[in-house]
Amino acid sequence: MRIEVAGTTHVGMKRNHNEDNYLILNDENLCCVADGMGGHSSGEIASKIAVEELAEFFRMTSRDQDATWPFKMDKGRNYDENRLATGIKLANKSIFDKASTDTKYKGMGTTIVSVHFTDSAAYVGHVGDSRVYFFRQGVLKQVTEDHSLLNDYLKAKKLTPEEIENFPHKNVIVRALGMKDTVAVDVAKVEAQPGDIFLLCSDGLSGMVTDPQMQEILARTTELEKACSQLIDMANAAGGNDNVTCVLARFHDN
Repeated sequence: MRIEVAGTTHVGMKRNHNEDNYLILNDENLCCVADGMGGHSSGEIASKIAVEELAEFFRMTSRDQDATWPFKMDKGRNYDENRLATGIKLANKSIFDKASTDTKYKGMGTTIVSVHFTDSAAYVGHVGDSRVYFFRQGVLKQVTEDHSLLNDYLKAKKLTPEEIENFPHKNVIVRALGMKDTVAVDVAKVEAQPGDIFLLCSDGLSGMVTDPQMQEILARTTELEKACSQLIDMANAAGGNDNVTCVLARFHDN
């Protein structure tokens, strides 16, 4: 099993600083994207803590498999699912503690999406409205479900395309790292096949570029770095209303 990965981030066309962060940890076959919030430098700090804490937890558990975990394992999840969820919970606690003890960081938070690859599967963990998709045989499918007010409305009742377009609180998320001392982490398992491409992105991409447009770029562009650049460029050409971050990971069987 081999993972080919590329990633990039851009401040966008409307913001003056970038609150997104991303991680590619090749030794652990781990990648993630975090989209910070809180204004000034706080969002950037929150997203940086998220990716660094997750990376350190994976490094620590690789070095010492008998190390004590900061949270109990969920008996309903396997080891890899628990490892990913625990790393994200640890990141949440670190952000919450920093925001609680330093007034200049009060209210900061971040989304996170992460994918950890094993020999035959991809484990997807997330909190917030950043997304993971996977692309297989020309078709792009969304793996994660947005933890957003809009998505809650969509699940509760059917909205017309016009109502969705004019929804007044599109950017309101209902779950994020740093908001409380504990957080629920969604974890999904995808049985990976050779050639599968996983797309991790902040809503600066998914909010500006449609799923069919993303699918078209991945279908015609085999080089991952080039595909990342094209996705970022398309988001900026559509207005670039937010920071935009994209990580692409291709699963190989050798």
